[in-house]
Amino acid sequence: MRPLCRADLPGNRHCCVRCALPLPAARPPDALCGECQRRLPPYAICRAAFRYEGPLPVLVSGAKFRARLNLARLLVQCLANALRECGAELPELIVPVPLHAKRLRERGYNQALEIAPTVGRERSIPVDIHSCARVSATPPQAGLARKERRRNVRGAFRILRPPGVARVAILDNVVTTGSTVSELTKVLLKAGVERVDVWAVARTPLISTGWLREPPEVRLEKDFAVFANAQGKKLFWNTASCR
Repeated sequence: MRPLCRADLPGNRHCCVRCALPLPAARPPDALCGECQRRLPPYAICRAAFRYEGPLPVLVSGAKFRARLNLARLLVQCLANALRECGAELPELIVPVPLHAKRLRERGYNQALEIAPTVGRERSIPVDIHSCARVSATPPQAGLARKERRRNVRGAFRILRPPGVARVAILDNVVTTGSTVSELTKVLLKAGVERVDVWAVARTPLISTGWLREPPEVRLEKDFAVFANAQGKKLFWNTASCR
């Protein structure tokens, strides 16, 4: 067993220049994915540190559904580093994707809200949690097709007060089809924001190949995330250092 390092994680280096959808390495760096060629999203650009495959679903689900905030801190530090490395233009505000009050009670916390302050501190950008609210308790997006996801979040967000700035970055943990961040972008643009970017820990590939054909052996222990890579080697990530 050996320690897991960032090199073991699937970085999103080859992706759509607009929505960050992972693309084959052979595509040119300024390539648009098929969906963006058909219809550009309302946001200006999406930046995602990782592809949502390999160990990322394990790490994100541990942070998201098991209240493992040490994992969340680890992932957000990777996101902050990736934003710095790619030279992302800085917004005036960071807006974490809001949860409906019912979902917040069920989960106990909003992961996007938990990671936003760390990114804000790293980039010296204020975090705004008061301008937007999720007013519709929509069913979970997991398992829904693109069109169903789009319908599911239609009208889900409302502006409580205009942000009063020209440029905003929406922050989320994982962007799958982009339906949620696109819907939130639309209400922000209607409220007077001139440009909306999207920052995410990970972006889901159109077809996620992962590291293994079968789900990897995974367990989340107190201070470690343990799983197997494509060669069957056991790896672990010491999450205690991220508390």
